[in-house]
Amino acid sequence: MTEGMPVYVRIDEYKDVLDIMNMIRNKIEDAKETLAKINELKNEEDAELELWHTGLEEVERKVVFVDKTLFEPTAL
Repeated sequence: MTEGMPVYVRIDEYKDVLDIMNMIRNKIEDAKETLAKINELKNEEDAELELWHTGLEEVERKVVFVDKTLFEPTAL
């Protein structure tokens, strides 16, 4: 194609291209929203797992304390 030459596009094809571009933009926005929701769920899951981990560590500390209290000889 020579520079400076006009480009002719049929109106119906141009409208089709505009429609396709709008559809692509909408799909990108949908994907961004979905990704944001997934990220939010992941953060909530991470927070919940941290609570479980903390709770498990607390139970473990208590078990160790009970174990030491019951099975270590006491000095008289």
